[in-house]
This record gives sequence, structure tokens and C-alpha cells, in this order.
Amino acid sequence: MSVENFFSKEEKKQITDAIGQAELNTSGEIRLHVEGRCKLDVLDRAAYVFDKLKMFETAQRNGVLFYLAVYDRKFAILGDGGINKLVHEDFWDEIKETMLGYFKEGKFADGISKGILMAGEQLKANFPYQSDDVNELSDEISFEKNL
Repeated sequence: MSVENFFSKEEKKQITDAIGQAELNTSGEIRLHVEGRCKLDVLDRAAYVFDKLKMFETAQRNGVLFYLAVYDRKFAILGDGGINKLVHEDFWDEIKETMLGYFKEGKFADGISKGILMAGEQLKANFPYQSDDVNELSDEISFEKNL
């Protein structure tokens, strides 16, 4: 099965809707990238993808990447410098633990959506929506072939 088909059409919509909802009240940007395999350390691979997707190009350095390697069952959450300066040390781990609970039940779209909404709340608290805000990064899910 290709990674593009890991999520159903409805699940993809659920995830992109969660991204849209999370970004509604913030200037922060959230992306999900899905790959089949991750042969490297998952955080190193997520950092590479973060760079390739140009997530560092947000004005306030407040991009957040959710990275998922479906066949290797690895995932990571990576925040840019602007958000990492403001959240407490265990913030990303707390989101990962919440997501993992869903993943253990096979509810990957639900887990990712919940994690995205949790990140959105923190972004909203630290980077509230501005009247001149523009969507700086695509809300669409990216897949390994898109890099």
C-alpha cells in the first residue's frame, strides 16, 4: 500500500480540517508529512523534512511539523525556534503521549488530529491571530514523493 493511501479520503479531510481549525486563531503554521520508512533517527529525519518543506520561512518562526513514518511506526513533532522558546520543556512529549494513545488503538487520523489541535491551542496562546495574517504554508498533507 502506498503511503498516500494510508489515510482514507475522509481521514485526510479530518486531518486537514484539524489543521485549518488549529490555525484559525493563530498566526502559527502546522503541517503533516507522511512517509513509509524512516531509516534515520526520527528527529533527524523530521528536521530534514522541516527544512525541505521550508517551514522555517514563517515570519515568527512558529511552524510545527508532525512527521509520521507509517511502516516503521515512528513519529515526531518538531516546532520552530519561535514556538520552542515559549512552550514548556515537555510540551511536545505531552502531545506525543496523547497521540500514542490513539495510535495504539489504530486510530491514526484521530491521534494526529488531536495532536494538531493541542498544538494549535499553544500556538493560539503564544501567537494570536493578527488581522493581516496570511496562511504562509499549505494545510495539505505532504507525502514522501512530494519532497
